[in-house]
Amino acid sequence: MPNKIRHCAFALVVAATAAIAPAAAQFPPAPDDQPPLAGTPKAKKKAAAPAPATGINGNWAGELSQVGSQTPQKIELTINARGAETKYPDLDCTGKLTRAGSSKSYTFFVEVITKGQVDKGGRCPDGTITVARQGDDLALGWFGSPQGTTIVAYGTLKKK
Repeated sequence: MPNKIRHCAFALVVAATAAIAPAAAQFPPAPDDQPPLAGTPKAKKKAAAPAPATGINGNWAGELSQVGSQTPQKIELTINARGAETKYPDLDCTGKLTRAGSSKSYTFFVEVITKGQVDKGGRCPDGTITVARQGDDLALGWFGSPQGTTIVAYGTLKKK
């Protein structure tokens, strides 16, 4: 009996390895993540480039279009060194943003509504916000899932 268990365990490990290998081949490590070949001198890391003058900091305003709704909602977004916040004047809501990360083109925030929370009788649920510079404008995408309902909104904001 113990031999049967060992054979089954070995078969499971082989099957799992066979399933993982194709997935790993689809997503090879980035060139910077690969170890250097033996005998290859290590390259010096480049200094981080200074932030471009076209950053996301500032006071922004615009409208968000919610998927499935005909009525756009006004939004004001303030981003500075101390943090970020949202205001939805038509809904009488405000939110605090916590930066969750960024990439070369996008910055990701988690939004917690501090005034007008949907779970306290207000109209605004917590969600996530992704922003990206688009020339002089700021493209914004919002996603939330209050009470099991998916909500997606998007818009382009202009500097105030």
